[in-house]
Amino acid sequence: MCAGPPPAAVAVGGALRGGGERGGGGPRMESSDLGGRQQGPIWHRKPGPAARRGVIVNIIHSVKGYHSKTIRFLNVAFDSSGDSLLAGDHQGNIYVFDLNGNRFNLVQRTMQACTALAFNLRRKTEFLVALADYSIKCFDTETKELVSWMRGHDSSVSSISVHGSGRYAITTSSDTAQLWDLDTFQRKRKLNVRQSVGIQKVFFLPLSNTILSCFKDNSVFAWEFDTLHCKYQLPTPVEGSALLYKVFAVTRDGRIFVAGGKSNQLHLWCLESRKLIRIIQMPSKVRAVRHLEFLPDSFDGGSNQVLGVLSQDNIMRFINIETCKLLFDIGSHEEGISTAAISPNGRYIASVMENGSLNLYSVQALTQEGNQPPPPTFKVVEDWSKCTSAANKLTMRVTSGRSERPWKSKGSKIQSRLLKMQVNTSLENKENELPGGLNKKRLRALLKGFGEYPAKYRMFVWRSLLQLPENHLAFSSLIDKGTHSAFVNIQNEYPIKSQKLLRVLQRTLSALAHWSAIFAETPCIPLLAFPFVKLFQNNQLICFEVVATVVVNLCQHWFEYFPNPPVNILSMMENVLAHHDKELLQHLIKYNVTSQVYAWPLLETLFSEVLTREEWLKVFDNIFSNHPSYFLMIVIAYIICSRAPLLHCNQIEDFEYFFHHRNNLDISVVIKEAYHLMETTPLDIHPQRVLDDFIPLTKGQYPVFNKYPKFIVDYQTQERERIRQDEIEYLRERQLAHELEAKAQERKAEDEAWYRKQELLREAEEQRRKMLLEEEEKLAEQRQRLAAVKRELKVKELQFLDASRRRFLKYQQDQRQMELKRLDDEIARKATMREQETAAALQDVEVQRMELESQRQVFEQVAEENLAKAEQKRIDANWRLRALHKLRGDDRDRKKRYEEIAKLLHDNRVKEAELLKAMREAEEKTWEEVIQKKAQLEEEQKAAAAADEHRKQFLEDKMNDALELAEKLQREDGYFERLRDLKAGRTGRGVELQQVPRSGNICLNDLPPSQSSSHMSLDRRGEDLALQERELMAEVRRLRQKLTSQARTRHPPARFTATKWTP
Repeated sequence: MCAGPPPAAVAVGGALRGGGERGGGGPRMESSDLGGRQQGPIWHRKPGPAARRGVIVNIIHSVKGYHSKTIRFLNVAFDSSGDSLLAGDHQGNIYVFDLNGNRFNLVQRTMQACTALAFNLRRKTEFLVALADYSIKCFDTETKELVSWMRGHDSSVSSISVHGSGRYAITTSSDTAQLWDLDTFQRKRKLNVRQSVGIQKVFFLPLSNTILSCFKDNSVFAWEFDTLHCKYQLPTPVEGSALLYKVFAVTRDGRIFVAGGKSNQLHLWCLESRKLIRIIQMPSKVRAVRHLEFLPDSFDGGSNQVLGVLSQDNIMRFINIETCKLLFDIGSHEEGISTAAISPNGRYIASVMENGSLNLYSVQALTQEGNQPPPPTFKVVEDWSKCTSAANKLTMRVTSGRSERPWKSKGSKIQSRLLKMQVNTSLENKENELPGGLNKKRLRALLKGFGEYPAKYRMFVWRSLLQLPENHLAFSSLIDKGTHSAFVNIQNEYPIKSQKLLRVLQRTLSALAHWSAIFAETPCIPLLAFPFVKLFQNNQLICFEVVATVVVNLCQHWFEYFPNPPVNILSMMENVLAHHDKELLQHLIKYNVTSQVYAWPLLETLFSEVLTREEWLKVFDNIFSNHPSYFLMIVIAYIICSRAPLLHCNQIEDFEYFFHHRNNLDISVVIKEAYHLMETTPLDIHPQRVLDDFIPLTKGQYPVFNKYPKFIVDYQTQERERIRQDEIEYLRERQLAHELEAKAQERKAEDEAWYRKQELLREAEEQRRKMLLEEEEKLAEQRQRLAAVKRELKVKELQFLDASRRRFLKYQQDQRQMELKRLDDEIARKATMREQETAAALQDVEVQRMELESQRQVFEQVAEENLAKAEQKRIDANWRLRALHKLRGDDRDRKKRYEEIAKLLHDNRVKEAELLKAMREAEEKTWEEVIQKKAQLEEEQKAAAAADEHRKQFLEDKMNDALELAEKLQREDGYFERLRDLKAGRTGRGVELQQVPRSGNICLNDLPPSQSSSHMSLDRRGEDLALQERELMAEVRRLRQKLTSQARTRHPPARFTATKWTP
């Protein structure tokens, strides 16, 4: 017994009991989330051919963040080899999936949705993508660079068709089709049509140079590629079968053309004969066809026989266009398909799902023999001669039965073998003959040799062994009755994860309940039917008939003691167990373990709880190949083969657990032991004596099944109906009570809402009043703040005016002080010069005195020195001349210094005038700025205009007084000028004193009396001059102090009241 996880149909009954598919989920579908990755593996472990519904991997692209979302895929396309897949999503991300290398790679971000893709160009690494801006771009998958950008369409591009050589492409939109050269990426031709007609699709025919154009008015034209001349036009379909063509498909050899649209009919055209050769009518569930594509086959030579039809219900059905049989389908109502693409090698099907994910299917898994039952044995011969119209003669209906793909060589062999067997058949062989050309005796020999049937042909063998009638009409009538009331809420009792599996189980159980009322009352029917539902979930007819055949044959006499377990069958099995293993039976009896504990769980679940899928299939290979009593024998054999662990059990819970869970047991040993029991059991206790031989279901209509106590079932049915009615009445009353309560609650809520609304209105009114009061207070505060700001502005204005006036007065005082300082410096300089001149004059006088003294001495000695006298006179004369020259030079230098001083004074006065002018200009600018700023307050200053005018007049008077004072000061400056003139006059007189003629030898006796007196009083005059100068300086100081005191007395500092300037 396997210890690993079981395959598909394991622990079926346990799944139903435990509330899930415990151990019976089968191979799980691989799912891959691209997320934010740009490359990586597609799947971590590639599923085998037994993948669920043939899905290899489900690819999604989710973005995680604050708002997580899934990015939807829009289009897919295979390359020419069929091993690489190109997919684009609605955000413009283009991915390449390498199916052989198990890698994906993000090759481009176009930032806009793609509307069509093509990946079969001549350069294998390049692909075409049509974008939402109506342009077509060519990218390289290896370099991820843009190769070319093609524009020309005015509407969205719906399809891209590439020539077989890969050098040309046709892009189709609703209003035009354009032919492109993929070597130069230049447009060669453009097909324009009237807007009223419109284009459906334009594409290349395979293996030819023909372009096929399909228009919205159902016209189909064929064009020569080289010359673009019209080769032919397909004729209008026969009357009564016309449909608006929307989608198209062509076989790989380019001979068969299929068209479909808003109908369940498909038109098959032969392009060689240009005739409508067949009209295929899809099932009634199909109301419109959205996509058509042929499934390639490596052995059909391009004449594809399998056509994929995607209909409006998002299910893609694959049919054989020759036999018109439905082979398989993909997608469902819950997991619908939006669009699909089939690989050129016929190995994969890529489908974009309605939820935006991408499914990759394995064609091998979808077309394997396990999913394809043999052709139905029941056929209906129709009288086509009664159909008068040509359309009816061409029409073939797609039946719901499924057939194998044609194998002509094997078919011929089987036919010849059957003919040979029919010649030498005997009565016994006829009894062993089975439908489909099989022989029961040979199958048993095969089963005995290998222990099981080949997995590939097991379903076909089972159908032949069970001789299923395939009553389509009878089964449809049972299904049409809808879900039985007993199984409406089956999901509450059996919460199966798969909605499809739950739906199939519900339909199968409902059909059984409609067939016989006992199955609606028997609790073990879901456990018994679930393994077969899970095994035949893709074919509900076969599933129902297999379950019905099992119930009719393997469950004989089960319902005679209803609602109790089949006590007769369990007693018979206990007798067989007592005969073959009395010790084990005694052990079971010792611990009160009845047959309802050790046998009934295995019977009602058909071993699905204790066996794996392979073991279960092997067991039922033997059960279906033998007498129905073998089923009971294999249960006894399972118990006998488990005697060792059972003998060690001593608790009833241990026994119950043992028969509801898998055990370490070799099923081949159990099967051999069952055969041994079949052969060694005495006939008096052998179940074969009680059970009838295998009886298949009748054809046309199912047999009546009434082997149960009808009165009990009817009573239970009536009781259930009564309980159901009571429940309905109770639910109705409860609903009414709930409605009344809801109305009361609603009325109460309305009242509360009204009172709450009134309270809210009152609170809102109070709040509004408070808000009004607050606003009024805020307004008053704002007014107060505004008045305070106004007062502050006025105070600042007065302060500014006062500061300006003070600066002006200070400037005037500084000017006066500078002028006085300049006068003081000038007087000090002149006094210094006068002192220097006086000192020089005194020195000269002293020298002259000394000279006179020396001359007097010389004159006294003149008599003694006559010769020295003349020389002395000459020396004196020369000395006087040099002294005179020196005095004159000093006078010239002094005059130059006086001129430089006058020039400096003049320059200072000019600079002072310029400085005063600049200050006045700055003051004027300041006043202008003040006047401009105060112009904004003109309206508020109107009230104080009169007072301001009075203050302005007062200020003007004060300014006039200041100007008069300045003029007076200037007049006083004239007095200083007169003082300077007087001083200059005195200096001139002092110079004249120095310019005494000194020619010749002078002696005191030679000078006149006046000159002699002046020379004698020279010292005294110097002292007088110094005294006068000191008196003059004292007088100047007193005059300055007097002028300053007068100015302070006449012009006291003005104290201005609060006022404002107005322009």
